[in-house]
Amino acid sequence: MTEPPKFTVIDRRKMKAEEEQENPQPAAPAPPPEPAASPAAGPRLVVSEPAPASEKPEQAEMPPAPTAQESTEQKTAYDASAQRLEDLVRAQNPAAGPQPPVSFEHLVQQFYVSAMIQMGAGAQEGQRPRIDILGARQTIDLLGVLADKTRGNLTDAEDKMLQTVLFEVRMAFMELTSMITLQSMQPPAPPPPGKH
Repeated sequence: MTEPPKFTVIDRRKMKAEEEQENPQPAAPAPPPEPAASPAAGPRLVVSEPAPASEKPEQAEMPPAPTAQESTEQKTAYDASAQRLEDLVRAQNPAAGPQPPVSFEHLVQQFYVSAMIQMGAGAQEGQRPRIDILGARQTIDLLGVLADKTRGNLTDAEDKMLQTVLFEVRMAFMELTSMITLQSMQPPAPPPPGKH
């Protein structure tokens, strides 16, 4: 079994005041460095030799957790940015009302739709559906993690919705894998009659 790719997590928070004093920023922006050489270019795929089976996989080194003040400042800036975007959208389409706030239901629906599309739902009529069975399994497993981690923290309606969605996507997955298994067990079709 191959080892999943490792990612490097980069801390994108602003530097603290004392770090800024030690490393002042230049007055004019410097030209962007080469993407491969820049540690601030974002997450990078780290390719390494597979570890022997006896070794445990390494844990990604995480940056320190943000402070409460950093989280508050970042949330305030995020909300302001989202509001500016919503204002731009409404300026282009005055009839559109404000978007409803994102809820737990939206999160579950997002996973549901992703899993169903990965299992071939939503293909245009006459086209063969594109199936990503491994991606669907991972999405369904993520819904399972969500159910496990939120147990006892949901309203009855939220829990019922999550359990229903989880049941439906697992059933669709089992039906699809049964069809795949049956197709793989059938002998190949004989070649059409014609010239030998």
